Amino acid sequence: MTDEKKRAVNVALEAGHILLENGAEISRVEQTMDIMAGSLGVDERSFFVLSNGIISTAGDYARAEFIPIKGTQLSRVADVNRLSRQVESGECRDLGELERRLQAIRLSPGKPWWELTLGVALGVATFCVLFGGSLVDALATFSAGLLLGLFISFVMPHMSRILGNLMGGMLGGLLCIWAFRAGFGHHLPNMIVGTIIALVPGVPFTNGVRDLANEDYIAGGTRLLDAFIAFLCIALGVSISLLIDGRMAGGVIQLSSPVVDGFTSHILVQVLAAMLGTLGFAVLFGTPRRFYVVCGLVGAAGWLVFILMRGAVDGSGNMLFSPVLAAFCGSLVVTLSSHLAAIVCRCASTVFIICGIIPLVPGGGIFWTAYYIVANQPIMALSSGFMALKLTVAIALGIIFASAFFKFLYKHRGIHS
Repeated sequence: MTDEKKRAVNVALEAGHILLENGAEISRVEQTMDIMAGSLGVDERSFFVLSNGIISTAGDYARAEFIPIKGTQLSRVADVNRLSRQVESGECRDLGELERRLQAIRLSPGKPWWELTLGVALGVATFCVLFGGSLVDALATFSAGLLLGLFISFVMPHMSRILGNLMGGMLGGLLCIWAFRAGFGHHLPNMIVGTIIALVPGVPFTNGVRDLANEDYIAGGTRLLDAFIAFLCIALGVSISLLIDGRMAGGVIQLSSPVVDGFTSHILVQVLAAMLGTLGFAVLFGTPRRFYVVCGLVGAAGWLVFILMRGAVDGSGNMLFSPVLAAFCGSLVVTLSSHLAAIVCRCASTVFIICGIIPLVPGGGIFWTAYYIVANQPIMALSSGFMALKLTVAIALGIIFASAFFKFLYKHRGIHS
């Protein structure tokens, strides 16, 4: 193989490296590498992508690269996706230029700490509203979110993922409990649920599901296991915060069933909160600023379907749809909307799905399961945990069904996803 074609393979490998370490799913990484290498004249090529590594071969040239898990920066995914389109169309095929642009993408800075912190605070405050909190609860959660955002910006990057999620769950729980005990906030469960949503592993969960849908079972299973461990660590952190407060106060705080505020439960307030909350997570995940509003609209669309189905009743006041079916349909709408947005905006659908699915993630299940364990109510803990599991499966199936449809469409229409 000529040195020129080896450079072309390395360019494709660099693009795949950036995608994989910044939140892209396996199929996107393989597709992008194949498109770039083929467009650059590499005929005999093969790329095998795992959750943390890439093996590439072309003729007599082979290379393997380990890629550690890092923080998500969806702006880099969008930039590489745009560059691959330009390579495919013939706009940019100079190897030197491609190497320089890929290096610039890899070294591009993430969000500034102040923007990340405000994004976290906005996200947790509006999610507190989504889960039934009052405006006072949201304000208290916003304050807790500012401190949690600083923790995510400056402390978590220097910790392991397990320790970071555990400490984050504990910090978020303690901040909400202490604010509640000081009289700042009315409904503690809503405050804690809103706060810990900032730690929910939306990227590994969403990509794990999409990898399974694309029959990448090893990578999909690995990423879902990573998400499950993160959920457990967050729940453990919240449990520790309840135990610490219980030790200081002489007993675990007694909580009532979830409360829904009359004003914030209005459908317009809910849709607006879903949009702003999704926008906050778009900041957290490093989404390009030009797509903030689109991400917010995708998240709001899925949440609107969910709450409309949850609120639908027959003449006797019985629910027409179960929460599980509502979560499935909401997830379906989010995924379909994300793919349509990707086509219109000429951007990776990953950017919109990862952000838009967050409102549907059962953060309440994490909190209540942790609380019932600490309160020594194992039956309630199992019930809450099982419901959270069913909602998670419903969300996953919605993503899988919609992704399968668009995968068929892309394949037969020749659309670059």
